Amino acid sequence: MRFDLLSDETVHECKRRLIDTVASAMAGYGDPVCRMARGMARKRQSEPAASIWGSNFSAAPEMAAFANGVMLRFMDISDTYVGKSRGHPSDVISGIIAVGETVRADGPSVINAITLAYDVYCSFIDAIEINQKGWDQPVYGVLASVLGAGKLLGLSRDQMQNAVSLALAPNMALAQSRSGALSNWKGCAGANAARNGVFAALLAQEGFTGPTAVFEGVGGLWDAVGKFDWPLPAVRGPHMIAQTHIKTLPICFHGQAAVLAALDLKPRLRADLIREVHVETYDTAVLMMANDAGRWAPKTHETADHSMPYVIAIALLDGEVTGDSFKESRLADPVVAGLMQKIKVTASADMCALYPEAAPSRVRVSMESGEVHTGEVRYPKGHAKNPLSDAELNNKFRRIFEEQGRTAQCEAALQALWAFDKAKDVGDVIGLLRPGDLASD
Repeated sequence: MRFDLLSDETVHECKRRLIDTVASAMAGYGDPVCRMARGMARKRQSEPAASIWGSNFSAAPEMAAFANGVMLRFMDISDTYVGKSRGHPSDVISGIIAVGETVRADGPSVINAITLAYDVYCSFIDAIEINQKGWDQPVYGVLASVLGAGKLLGLSRDQMQNAVSLALAPNMALAQSRSGALSNWKGCAGANAARNGVFAALLAQEGFTGPTAVFEGVGGLWDAVGKFDWPLPAVRGPHMIAQTHIKTLPICFHGQAAVLAALDLKPRLRADLIREVHVETYDTAVLMMANDAGRWAPKTHETADHSMPYVIAIALLDGEVTGDSFKESRLADPVVAGLMQKIKVTASADMCALYPEAAPSRVRVSMESGEVHTGEVRYPKGHAKNPLSDAELNNKFRRIFEEQGRTAQCEAALQALWAFDKAKDVGDVIGLLRPGDLASD
């Protein structure tokens, strides 16, 4: 992988993911879980250090990868990739930027490393479905992260071999993290993969060795998940970063289409006169967002943003779904709970046939009067086949910064991210996220 071989389109798409990822991190900045992650990082400061985004302090690169990774995932508005399995490739960005800061890398080097990591993450997803075998998406993320980090560290071939082994062997993540009532760890698992990828690369740089046959050996990855072929993108592309989906709503990707359909119907109906709501979608959306009774009675933000009945009820009641939709007062609202009991979610053959090329849902709302309102979305806004324009992405960035009271930082940071490929030191760009208040966490 070399930056001079990347097309202008690939560089542009990478900058779009950087802008989206920083916006996603700022969206989660004030949440208690994100504060806890920053608090842990603050206790583990070192030299060289990497910035904790949006704050005035830095930490050891692996801890910065974790704290920033928790922020960028917590509001569930970061990008997604879907193939045989699914995941959030932007999870790798927190670790790659942390390493980039510590080695004072320039923008082209970081863009090259991110593009490499996205190629590994997304092609791994296309190669094998590991979730049904009991493993979680951080398995994709830790391998992508270590390769991106190792690229920036300039690891030799032997060091990179050991880095891959040291990332994969200790860090096979269990899929239980995404079952039942979802805990804080749902939004932290990808960040932990970034942290572990950075740490493995640093271990290899110091000379640590890892198991010599981590894929094909006894007790290796193939023993855990089965043998599989893994075609990688060509060095000259096309690269996979342009194929990820950017979200417009802070919910699970598999609910985006249904909620957008419900929001389109909202002006035509009164929520208090709804008799029944039927969401028809594809199997994975049912699995992720309507797979158990807990999805009809979510108690936490993490469960609610992965609850199809909850986000549909909020859309039909409020006409919007935002970060405020998941506050405790809303989770406990009996009106929301009442409408949720009128919602059913099923997989239909025509929706299943369209996935994963599309991510479709159909919402049918039956009223007490007998009227029926129907809406359908196949490619939710932000999908790679229905992408946000650059202007729409800018609006997402500005809206989130405004909501977080960071308007003073917004324009300078946005302009610097669009010019990331010209940056001499990526730390200068990340430094623009610091608040003026030195007391800020």
